[in-house]
Amino acid sequence: MPAVVRPRRRRTFTRTLASAALALGLAATAAPLASGSDAPARGSGAPARPAVSPPASDFFATVDVAPGATVGAPAVGDNVNHGDLWPNCWSDDDHVYTAYGDGVGFGAPMSDIGVARIEGMPGSLRGTSLSQGDAVGQVWNAEHTRKPTGMACVGGDLYLAVQDLAFDFNDAPAATVAKSTDHGRTWQWDRSGPMFPDGLFTTVMFLDYGKAYGNAPDGYVYAYGLDHNWRDSFDDSVPDPTQVFLARVPRAEIMNRAAWEFAAGSDSAGKPVWSADIARRKAVIEDDRRVYPDVYTAGRAKNMSVISQGGVVYNKPLGRYLYTSWTEYTFEFYESPTPWGPWRRFDAKDFGGYPWTHAKHGGYATTIPSKYLSADGRSMWLQSNACPCGGGVPAGDHWSYTYSLRQLKLAPATSSAPDNPPDAARNLAREPGTVPTERVAHFGNSGFYNNGNRTESEDDWNDEAKADSWWGFTWPRQYTLDKVAYTTGAMFPDGGWFARDLRVQVRQKGVWKDVSQLSTAPAYPYNSSAGPHRTYELSFAPVAGDGVRIIGAPGGTRTFTSIGELEAYRTR
Repeated sequence: MPAVVRPRRRRTFTRTLASAALALGLAATAAPLASGSDAPARGSGAPARPAVSPPASDFFATVDVAPGATVGAPAVGDNVNHGDLWPNCWSDDDHVYTAYGDGVGFGAPMSDIGVARIEGMPGSLRGTSLSQGDAVGQVWNAEHTRKPTGMACVGGDLYLAVQDLAFDFNDAPAATVAKSTDHGRTWQWDRSGPMFPDGLFTTVMFLDYGKAYGNAPDGYVYAYGLDHNWRDSFDDSVPDPTQVFLARVPRAEIMNRAAWEFAAGSDSAGKPVWSADIARRKAVIEDDRRVYPDVYTAGRAKNMSVISQGGVVYNKPLGRYLYTSWTEYTFEFYESPTPWGPWRRFDAKDFGGYPWTHAKHGGYATTIPSKYLSADGRSMWLQSNACPCGGGVPAGDHWSYTYSLRQLKLAPATSSAPDNPPDAARNLAREPGTVPTERVAHFGNSGFYNNGNRTESEDDWNDEAKADSWWGFTWPRQYTLDKVAYTTGAMFPDGGWFARDLRVQVRQKGVWKDVSQLSTAPAYPYNSSAGPHRTYELSFAPVAGDGVRIIGAPGGTRTFTSIGELEAYRTR
């Protein structure tokens, strides 16, 4: 296969959406856990300080996120189930129910909010619009619009959280919950006032406990919430979300605001303390990291917070709660053994700066519908939306601004002793279960740099002035290794090589550690003469781990590196 030719990069970007009908049009991409910034929240006036963030998790050995959506629901006219957000739940009739913003759903009239039913499984989905507009919820504040943020299927009843969102996205002052007893056709709610006023807990995301809430361990329905906005406001005077709160309510009392309780910390035994006073709530997840603190293209989104409207699902086979969040360019993943924690970051997926392609794109409003979980919990479908406005996927893309799914595969870490003997011909990068890991794959081609073809090329250009680039693999078990062979990809006028500090790291118990006694042959030149398609053997003292990567500072005026192939061996 010939080397990939990189398209001409687009230099323009419009951050303000052209229409309120495309109200969430920004997508996600995430960098591995090493990414982020210690910058304080914008507009806070606070001095720089270390970021508050959950620790990295070692629960999963491999995390494999598809580079783009591959499955959707059926087309309606020229659109594919047009709309965004799509919070969802699995009801007693075996169908998934979902709500969309600013769209036509499945052929319904254009509306700021609507409800639909999704039948079938990925690959054979069928969608039906059920209700929309004033039949679903109301606007409590002038110059605001309705947005669905969470759904719960409890027995045969449906519950939908609806927030008021300002047209400029900088204010979400109110939210309420509507109920349907006829599977989404009609809805009722307290019309005297919002359930959650004053910008507190106004982005409500119900915990997905499986079919008809059947996996819940008790008689409560749980909901996570963000205060105020659901994503970066791009206004320094408006606080961005950094905390996730948790509430619970008895199943029979969901519509009774007085019955709601909020997690307010924990007791001496580590059990959650619950309070009816919303003012006493304490975050169960707090993460004020910033990603993409510096980008090259003027006007592009940067320095973004990582907590956003997404979803939390209980993966019963794995005994894990999974929170899926996003930023403009990244997906952000968290896991916990209980609804209240301790939560840890287990991965991030970076899709890079715009322009994206049909095959590689991030998204927003990320959820994992529980119906599509495999029996062993290791395979699932991640739902997200991408907008063609503002530089996302190309206009007319089959998966843009739709209910769209991509595969997510997780392999839990297991205790294993490396038993691979010395074998200079056994390329460990091609062992069963190998999953690539990189800072970002510009074209989404992370699958080919262990296929034996050294003439291909991928790079990690992402429009970011970044400090590190890496290319590597993770495995579902441990191996002993002492050499990697790195073949460069194409070289470009503005980058493609490492500028300094090229080294090898091996992952042990979730932590990447530098190897010892490293030598490189031939010597790596740290400039564009490193390639194209030259192979460097990096040898080191034998070490065991369940992942390996090369890492260093990227070079060129746009700070990126390239790769054609990466191999790993145990030679002695």
